Amino acid sequence: MNTFIENLPKAELHLHIEGSFEPELMFKIAKRNNIKIPYASVEEIEEAYKFDCLQDFLDIYYQGASVLINEQDFYDLTYSYLEKCAAQNVRHTEIMFDPQTHTERGVSFKTVINGISKACEDAKVTLGVSSLLIMSYLRHLSEEDAFKTLEESLPFKDKITAIGLDSSEKGNPPSKFKNVFEASIKAGYIPLAHAGEEGDADYVWEAIDILGIKRIDHGNNSLQDEELINEIIKRDLALTVCPLSNTALQVVDDLKNHPLKKMMDLGLKVTVNSDDPAYFGGQVNKNYIDIQSALNLTQKELYELAKNSFQYSLLDPKSKELYILELDNFYSKYAK
Repeated sequence: MNTFIENLPKAELHLHIEGSFEPELMFKIAKRNNIKIPYASVEEIEEAYKFDCLQDFLDIYYQGASVLINEQDFYDLTYSYLEKCAAQNVRHTEIMFDPQTHTERGVSFKTVINGISKACEDAKVTLGVSSLLIMSYLRHLSEEDAFKTLEESLPFKDKITAIGLDSSEKGNPPSKFKNVFEASIKAGYIPLAHAGEEGDADYVWEAIDILGIKRIDHGNNSLQDEELINEIIKRDLALTVCPLSNTALQVVDDLKNHPLKKMMDLGLKVTVNSDDPAYFGGQVNKNYIDIQSALNLTQKELYELAKNSFQYSLLDPKSKELYILELDNFYSKYAK
């Protein structure tokens, strides 16, 4: 089954580029920029990557991001992730980035977006991996801060497809960002948001009703509300589920108890993603492999997950059709 997963064409729809920062690369960039980090070795960074709640993770996450200063740093970070995509048969990826993590440190929006987008352009040519960018607002900051980020993004609109909402969920409901989402949609961005990871089903309702999102990032706690489940199915909204992230952050105590299979059985459209792979113990293929093993998923179910990843991507219909054709050809050849 592992070989089947490794060769399965797939897309990744829930990935934070800052969360793909491998310890080796962090150490290298910190040294290059002459930035002191509180770790004497790659091994010490790896040890620091062990945590058991969202806030502990975010603390180290933002510390790691602090070494990113120049366009080349953002390029190297992004290209490194895209190389891993190519090695895992990830044919398309939708990359979230957090401008506020960098602009509040004095790094310009232009530096961030140019480094990331140049890596994406190069990877399309050299690695055959397509990608698009999702600009995420940090929900622990104010809506006013998010509006500043929206304004800063407008000269680079051609490089950004969607907006997202991430960071500490508890106490920061989607409704807090109602106005900036309305303005972002007016500016031409597709709305997405994290909801129902730590927050309850009410947060998912707010995200779909108040923010008008087109896809739910995480969405685990949607299962608390049967009416919500029916509404998500009715609106044909996919959930970008992140199994290893869920166990690392204690959203789920054990992969064997993960709701992914239940979600699929209920008729929800689920995708498998890595979220912050450097921190959560695995790239997207490991998420597929571990959840398959834990829930005894069939090849047909794995195929459905991969198909959803293309179908519910933000790609144009023709591109979706071509990727799904590639997937269908693979499945008909290898499925037992």
